[in-house]
Amino acid sequence: MTLLIDNPFDELATDYDASFTNTLIGRLMRQAVWQILDRCFPCPSRILELNCGTGEDAVQLARNGHRVLATDVSASMIDRARCKATAAGVADLITFRQLAIESLDQLDQPHALDRSSGPESCDPCEIPFDGVLSNFGGLNCAGDLMQVSRQLGQLVAPRATVVLCVMGPLVPWEWAYYLARLSPSRAFRRLKRGGCSWRGLVIRYPSIRRFKSCFHAEFATRRVSALGALVPPPYLEAWAQRFPSIVGFLNRLERKIESWPLLPSLADHYVIEMIRK
Repeated sequence: MTLLIDNPFDELATDYDASFTNTLIGRLMRQAVWQILDRCFPCPSRILELNCGTGEDAVQLARNGHRVLATDVSASMIDRARCKATAAGVADLITFRQLAIESLDQLDQPHALDRSSGPESCDPCEIPFDGVLSNFGGLNCAGDLMQVSRQLGQLVAPRATVVLCVMGPLVPWEWAYYLARLSPSRAFRRLKRGGCSWRGLVIRYPSIRRFKSCFHAEFATRRVSALGALVPPPYLEAWAQRFPSIVGFLNRLERKIESWPLLPSLADHYVIEMIRK
């Protein structure tokens, strides 16, 4: 079992909502993903969430009537997510578990699902799941995407939908931003062979084509959407606050053309919807 105890995401838990979830850009990006979830996951469904962070998506899914097994490698993220679920009154619909993406095979074992987040009467999400969500780049931390695909294939029902939000390698916004600051190494860091080092982890930025090939044996691609092609990336929040009307216009336009050819390949994230074969 691969499980990081003192991992870098513990350090981010305290400020994550303030620095992303509750920002203008963060809200627009998450709402775009929620629109996709509303279309992809019929209610009620049993959803497995990877890298749940502070629980924003798990709570939204539960509010819509889904049962969620929300997993994250960070104990601090899980703690904050559990508090958020309780405050929202949906703790009985969410089971939280500290688990690394590389350890998904642990869920396919007897007694793997605990009830630590809710009352004993709470039904945990039973395998197979009806859907899977991984939002905002959690899979960029996975070393072996083919292994993730195989493990997810064992955990979901035939024809189940998985919605995976991944950071891509080609981001014109990022090129312009860092080149203007005379930092070409940061502008093109996503193109670095073998990935980028970050706080002891290796972050990889697979192309859409590469990602599809890693999941092809288990899943068929249905749709790919852009997230942050026209809308600026989160580190431009200060600029977005100065020009909210421009950002709002860019977001509305992006939502209309989010699945146009090439646009997802030029976005900060792409959202890929797949069906279990």
